[in-house]
Amino acid sequence: MNVSTIYRYSYLFKQKKFLETISKHSLLRYVRTSEVVNHGEFEYQDPKSEEDVVNVTYIDKDGKSNAVRGKVGDNVLYLAHRHGIDMEGACEASLACTTCHVYVESSHLDLLPEADDKENDLLDMAPFLKENSRLGCQIILSKELDGIQLQLPKATRNFYVDGHKPKPH
Repeated sequence: MNVSTIYRYSYLFKQKKFLETISKHSLLRYVRTSEVVNHGEFEYQDPKSEEDVVNVTYIDKDGKSNAVRGKVGDNVLYLAHRHGIDMEGACEASLACTTCHVYVESSHLDLLPEADDKENDLLDMAPFLKENSRLGCQIILSKELDGIQLQLPKATRNFYVDGHKPKPH
């Protein structure tokens, strides 16, 4: 479809004559009907039903527990941002830092997929590394992870600037 055809269709659409001039096949080819979801919007939506709810407990550096309700498919890092948990995520889940480092309780650790080489390489640089260390940006919630407890380490290392905490978009 060339530019002049698109312009003509857009003019006809405004005049409500669009459907009279274009075949159903062409319409389905060039017009998308799916819901528009902006970048990052999924993480800030509430669960649509109780079946989608995954309960997560974050334990902060001072030992204080914060129970939150996530949903299946949520990223643990973005869920923490959404609920004001002090998990930095300097690289915004691009797997380029260790500021979302967490300790996963042992009962849920085996339910997570195996960490890939890139995550393991980054974890090797994380301060206070333990056997149950994972990067929060790589943990995607599933129903099996309901009740997971994630403890934040005493400190993380931001390779950008220590002490700098970027705000989520």
